[in-house]
Amino acid sequence: MEPQTTAPVTPGPLSSFIRFVVCGGGIGILSSFAVPLVAMTMPWAMANAVITVASTLLCTELHALFTFGTGRRPGWRRHLQSSGSAAAAYAVTCAAMFLLHTLQSAPGMLTEQAVYLTASALAGIGRFLVLRLYVFTGTRKNRHSAGHLVAVPRPTLHLGAVSTAC
Repeated sequence: MEPQTTAPVTPGPLSSFIRFVVCGGGIGILSSFAVPLVAMTMPWAMANAVITVASTLLCTELHALFTFGTGRRPGWRRHLQSSGSAAAAYAVTCAAMFLLHTLQSAPGMLTEQAVYLTASALAGIGRFLVLRLYVFTGTRKNRHSAGHLVAVPRPTLHLGAVSTAC
């Protein structure tokens, strides 16, 4: 008799979101400290780009393995798909910082961090939806005990009906 192998358990939407916040938020907070430090040696937008690329690669690995429970490291396709949402997040944080520097000529580091983290949080919610609904969705192939490949559909995030009444 062959030993039964269990497929990785796919976390539900709430569990995935909590894991996303822990992984992405933790890396985001570390990034918020890294960007101003790196910006001392290069323009802010370039520092943000460097930190964004590094944190995106790390987060995509964490999200594949932990947040969305795929059971395997992401391939190049998922890294490229994830980078699209990261590019949008980069644009949001750059726009927020540009707006801040337009409104205040010399904001303090604490103000910069508050604006950066707020913009990152908003972009992060959008990123979660993109990753959950498009990048880490679809079917996963798992070995059935008889040795056949079985497609297991991944659950998607279902948002209930939204009331438009005031």
